[in-house]
Amino acid sequence: MTAGQFLLVAVLALPALGAALAAALPDRAGRSAGTAAAALTLVAAALLATGDRTWTAYTPSTPGVLPWHRLDVAWVPDLDLRFHLGVDGISYPLVVLTALLTLLCCGYSLWRVPDGGRGSLLVALLLVIEVGILGTFLALDLVLFFLFFEVVLLPMYAVIAGWGGAGTPRGHAADRGETRAAARKFALYTLFGSVLLLVGVYVVVSAAGTADIVALTGGSELSRGTQLVAFTLLGLAFAVKSPLWPLHSWLPDAHTRAPTVGSVILAGVLLKMGTYGLVRVAVGVAPEGARWAAPVLGVLAVAAILVGSLVCLAQDELKRLIAYSSVGHMGFVLLGIATLTATGIQAALIGNVAHGVITGLLFFLAGAVKDRTHTGELADLSGLRETAPRLAGLLAFAAIASLGLPGLAGFWGEAFAVVAAIEAGGALWTTLGVLAAVGGALTAAYLLRLLRRVTHGRPGPAVAGLSPGLAGAELAAWAPLVLLALAIGLAPTLVLGIAEAPVAALLEVVHP
Repeated sequence: MTAGQFLLVAVLALPALGAALAAALPDRAGRSAGTAAAALTLVAAALLATGDRTWTAYTPSTPGVLPWHRLDVAWVPDLDLRFHLGVDGISYPLVVLTALLTLLCCGYSLWRVPDGGRGSLLVALLLVIEVGILGTFLALDLVLFFLFFEVVLLPMYAVIAGWGGAGTPRGHAADRGETRAAARKFALYTLFGSVLLLVGVYVVVSAAGTADIVALTGGSELSRGTQLVAFTLLGLAFAVKSPLWPLHSWLPDAHTRAPTVGSVILAGVLLKMGTYGLVRVAVGVAPEGARWAAPVLGVLAVAAILVGSLVCLAQDELKRLIAYSSVGHMGFVLLGIATLTATGIQAALIGNVAHGVITGLLFFLAGAVKDRTHTGELADLSGLRETAPRLAGLLAFAAIASLGLPGLAGFWGEAFAVVAAIEAGGALWTTLGVLAAVGGALTAAYLLRLLRRVTHGRPGPAVAGLSPGLAGAELAAWAPLVLLALAIGLAPTLVLGIAEAPVAALLEVVHP
């Protein structure tokens, strides 16, 4: 086994082992063991960048060329199933982001555990979710991809149902009922997407005779009709997870009721499973289907941008506003993918990472506000800068980063998704680009409205007695995200540079 193969296994084995230890050990020891496993996972994920980085999983001209690192061993020989993992410039940033956010959430749980159960069990569930997300980003076998895709369902349901709440007393029957209803809605929508994904995988594998994503890339094994059916099924499955309007209604409820760490993982990386699957699997395996469906995907993406922004302008609850903002931000990611251009897909990739960093920070801050004030109503949070200026300042930074200020991470994905739509040409794409730009302006409007209502004005009763200080654990969890938002904004090549080769190879497949 090479060093790269060892790292691929370690990235999945370490959080799995950490989850087992966290669940088995007493509460404090379990949380510590789980956090240590998450830290080692981040180290292993970062080290995946070592070695030859000229390879890519997309191999239109030389089939069989490997990603940076690849592990391909027989898993169920009688069914021709293989344990096939690999990493390249498209998956690597998401792998590192997943490992980082999981570590920050586990570390945060050392300091604060929401009501609902043992903190060590919460950490164990977060690590199981990490295994599923990382496996999804690393899998190069369709069946394996599907299995990892499904791993996150029950643990995330348990996190929302077990530790979720909206700041009201845990003993309140209505609160428990709403939390469980949100968890069930998340599970049902995700299960619906899973059924579509399973049928799509079956269509592809039965028609091509292989589940190898590298071999399937380019769609040469599939007829045009099969590609259209496959892309429809796979695209709908990934649209549920992304989420794409109008399949988004599970997201605000899940975010509003989830505990802080659950919201961070959900927004930061779980949504990216959908957009990553759309690029890696749906577009790569069924490029004719992608070209056929691109205009529809573009229209729905812009609808998500506009609907998400307009709903945010009417929102009066902090976490729900941030949740709906995710619908709009992911709309820009999906618009970039829909253009099927180098600029658009690069915009989608950096938009994925930027959204994970910035929205993860926003949910950490929203959780801190609700923990202190026991409310998320914007009307009750006015004057935050007068009593908690450090917290208000960080919230302002995250909101400005989210609205796409140049120099911060959120700018690149959204600006160049609009550029890509206009560059695609034609009346439809030009119109979509203009409407997306209008959505960007609305994004600035609702985030500035948020800051005006929360940080300015006379301090309300909920914030009047707040301590101005921040806990060391909070700063430790938030500081890496602040620094990343700055680093990616100032040096976008941190993401775009390593993705350039695989994106170019993908476009050779999409536009032969």
